[in-house]
Amino acid sequence: MDLGLIIYALNLAAIYALMAVGISILWSSVGIINMAHGATFAVSGYAAWVVTGAIGPLIADLPAETILLAATLVLSAVAAGAICGLVIYLLAFLPIHDKPNFPVRALIITLGLNIATVQGLLWYFGPRNQGLPKIFGFGRWEVLGTRIRYDQAGTIIGAAIIMALTLIWLRYSRKGLEVRAMMQNAEGAAYSGISRQMTALPVLMLTGALAGMAAALLSQTIFVSPTSGVIPLVKGLTIALLGGLGSVSGALIAALLVGFLEAIIGAIPFLGQRYVLFGTFLFIIVVLVIRPRGIGGLLDDTRE
Repeated sequence: MDLGLIIYALNLAAIYALMAVGISILWSSVGIINMAHGATFAVSGYAAWVVTGAIGPLIADLPAETILLAATLVLSAVAAGAICGLVIYLLAFLPIHDKPNFPVRALIITLGLNIATVQGLLWYFGPRNQGLPKIFGFGRWEVLGTRIRYDQAGTIIGAAIIMALTLIWLRYSRKGLEVRAMMQNAEGAAYSGISRQMTALPVLMLTGALAGMAAALLSQTIFVSPTSGVIPLVKGLTIALLGGLGSVSGALIAALLVGFLEAIIGAIPFLGQRYVLFGTFLFIIVVLVIRPRGIGGLLDDTRE
């Protein structure tokens, strides 16, 4: 396989993994399918655009202008995503988490939040696309005769670092241990004294921050708009389902599979980009028909 195709596939997989892993962690620990994940993505993109637009002129003459601008963009997007997670906690979890049919109620409320947020962004910013500063620059590296863009390499490395930090937090921190206990058996965790209410807040803020990071990285290749979170939301949900909803390892494998599948379909001359979505969803449907539990189910069978 061509190295350029592999880099392109990894670039797609990195973005998809940030969205799908956040959705999986949230569902398995808190019991929410967060339909406002796309709105969080869009709000994070706009927050980064507004903050960098205000900070940019102030640091224009400083020697480390590019580094400061990149740090500002990433931090503002991640912070906005975490704040969106806090809002979702206050509106879609706290008032109803002990009520009957909580997952369905939460799904409807987050869907409403998603629609309201998109309309609010349209009303305030208008439908025009906005471009964010290029935090990785415009150059390319020559590796084994293949040119790799800085933004592709930066996206892959940045996403890998964030995912590694997330997994380390889940594996070694006390709060991460509580979240994993909730993911494995929510009732058992409650009997052990783990509060679902206190665990939900960091989980929602973490998954919101992951969506914000995805927005910061994807904004290097696409524009920010009120509806820019729709495709990442749909892809994140379907990849989380393909991975086995609630399985972090399954979501990572599914993101890699979909990333490579889209890159390969797009590179086939008689198919091209117009058949990427069709081919991807056909593949996901076939897998879920054969294995309704998704890749996470396959991993569970292997462990047993």
